[in-house]
Amino acid sequence: MGEIGMKKRFSLLALTATAALALAACGGDKAADDSSKAESGDKTYNVGILQYVEHPSLNEATKGFKAALDEAGLDVKYQEENAQGDASINTTAANNLVAAAPDVIFTNATPSAQAVAAATSDIPTLFTSVTDAVGAELIDSMEKPGGNVTGTVDTHPDAIPNTVKFLAEELEAKKIGMVFNSGEQNSRVQVDRAKEAAKENGVTIVEASASTSAEVKQATESLVDKVDAFYIITDNTVVSALESVLDVAEAKKKPVMVGELDSVARGGLGAYGFSYYDIGKEAGEMAAEILEDGKKPADIPAAYPANLKFEINKETADKLGIDIDKDWDAEVVE
Repeated sequence: MGEIGMKKRFSLLALTATAALALAACGGDKAADDSSKAESGDKTYNVGILQYVEHPSLNEATKGFKAALDEAGLDVKYQEENAQGDASINTTAANNLVAAAPDVIFTNATPSAQAVAAATSDIPTLFTSVTDAVGAELIDSMEKPGGNVTGTVDTHPDAIPNTVKFLAEELEAKKIGMVFNSGEQNSRVQVDRAKEAAKENGVTIVEASASTSAEVKQATESLVDKVDAFYIITDNTVVSALESVLDVAEAKKKPVMVGELDSVARGGLGAYGFSYYDIGKEAGEMAAEILEDGKKPADIPAAYPANLKFEINKETADKLGIDIDKDWDAEVVE
């Protein structure tokens, strides 16, 4: 081979070696980037959501839960199920979520929390919109949940006693109608607490049960001529059909106190309540601790709503001919 040919060959070898080194360097940079991402925890988390039924309060709780994970900067892929208020669908949806083996499951309302808790003792599970988490056998205690479940409850210790006292003292109701689904554990607990408060205030609770939202209107009609006012607690079945209660009660000029602020906005006279968005968000913050920090649900205390406030719907009060007393210390909403 001549001198010129040799020079060309060496030049080509040098170019090939340079290109190989460049590719290796790029590969090294990519590996370093991937390693950096792994070290920083940049991963996609799979999160299951089971909501028992569609209504504004539960919807707000789910929004709050998602907002907490978003604010934590987590990349989340959701698998969402809605039981549509049906026990059979609820059980099937819970089993479907557990079979998918997500990193955590968020349950919204007592029946959904119970269904998921029955389906898994391993997957970390968060709940909200649950009235009595201990009575529902979801946790051992608020302070030390135990097991794989924790979350936020949707009852403040003062809400029911304050509402019954207001109905008795300020609205002078002697008989208070309560429409609820007796099959919902959270509702039974609230009715029992209302009865205790009624006894203390010298008034009577009159009950009517509705097992589906389609039965709510008829249940309300069965009470409207027997009571002076209604108290609608945070019962998923009845709240999903709240307008049926409001229409029947308004026709007879009977005030309806409710158990959540979202229901005041829908036309309830008033409520001692809190934001469902906030309790959903707090459950989401717990989920972030589990996903990011590796905490166990058993080590995260369950929580009560932080803030209780009294709201009165002015438009509803005007329709009923009720003057809003400044001594009620209520936040008036239009």
